[in-house]
Amino acid sequence: MAYQEHKHLSPKSISCSVIIISDSRTEQDDESGKYIMHELKKNNHEVLSYSLLKNDADAIKKKLNELLDEKNLQVIIASGGTGISHRDVTVETILPVLYKKLDGFGELFRFLTYQQIHTGSIMSRAMAGVARGKVIICLPGSLEAVNLAMEKIILPEIGHMVREATR
Repeated sequence: MAYQEHKHLSPKSISCSVIIISDSRTEQDDESGKYIMHELKKNNHEVLSYSLLKNDADAIKKKLNELLDEKNLQVIIASGGTGISHRDVTVETILPVLYKKLDGFGELFRFLTYQQIHTGSIMSRAMAGVARGKVIICLPGSLEAVNLAMEKIILPEIGHMVREATR
């Protein structure tokens, strides 16, 4: 079956959870989380939950395991903690949970980021993968990065990713 046929057969409405990982944001000033949820809903996807966590591996692992146990959840979008500072632990925490890593997600994200910020794109560790039949996407915390990923990658492919991850 060709790519377009697969995409056509993909679900049009996806159930998602959003995790924001930040030591400085609050629910009131979390623009990235609000943007992700707005765009998902605008595109007929369902947001089942929203969490704001500190850059703490134990807290991230606990929330991730709770979400992976949710039967109706299909996608987890995490934003923040993907840089290279000593506080950025999202990638190290989530990577061991993945059954499959979608290398192309990070590669495409960095390519698109390079077109905007040039060589600074090398410091992004954005990634995606599959764990227990659920798609997990890890994005940087900046609103610009979230906007780019949602518009150019996630919204166009979210249904297709879910279809393939659950086959």
